[in-house]
Amino acid sequence: MLGVIGGSGLTQLANLDVSHREIVRTAYGDPSGPFIFGRLGCQDIVFIARHGYGHTIPPHLVNYRANLAALQSVGVTRVISVASVGGIRADLAPGTLVIPDQIIDYTWGREVTFQSGTEGPVKHIDFTEPYSQNMRQLLLDAAAQTQERIVDGAVYAATQGPRLETAAEISRLSQDGADMVGMTGMPETSLARELDLPYAALCVVANWAAGRGDSLHAIQFDALEDALQNAMARVRRLIAHLCAA
Repeated sequence: MLGVIGGSGLTQLANLDVSHREIVRTAYGDPSGPFIFGRLGCQDIVFIARHGYGHTIPPHLVNYRANLAALQSVGVTRVISVASVGGIRADLAPGTLVIPDQIIDYTWGREVTFQSGTEGPVKHIDFTEPYSQNMRQLLLDAAAQTQERIVDGAVYAATQGPRLETAAEISRLSQDGADMVGMTGMPETSLARELDLPYAALCVVANWAAGRGDSLHAIQFDALEDALQNAMARVRRLIAHLCAA
């Protein structure tokens, strides 16, 4: 079963044939909201809106552990995370779809592991390649088959939020090797690895990061919303094609 985590701009899968909704409890608290179960093409799907269905949960307060643990508990065996980001690299303009292959974590104070220190020996995960290569390839293949332009490979900088970054902070991220910036990539990505859930991210560039492009002096929020909604329609088509196979 495929789990889809929707970020800003994707609070539902409009083309999902919904069978039921279910509230799932976990030992780590409650997920962001009820799970929506349904079918898309040939695939059984479970969908959850990362920020809640009214977009009320800020990135630093998302219960990432509960979301991932609950997905696994209902039978999800692989996960696609959809997230909006700011473009840092020159070719990552608003509206671009990106499948990152690396991540840098700048977050703090979040619950970053399932290990409580009371259940068995410490488990060290290999995080050399943080995203599932098989899942990334499925997305790339779907993009090729639908002739959807997508960028293969980028470094995602995960920042704390909920505020956006300063121009100086973006320059620092760029110097560190980051290509785009978002607020929800961690610890979601590493938690999926702890659970051995194949996981890949499909990122939508919603705006130029601070100090870049038309965000040289301020983020253009009106343009951001338009770019996000247009790109999310393409994301839905891409996921639908992936599920049709």
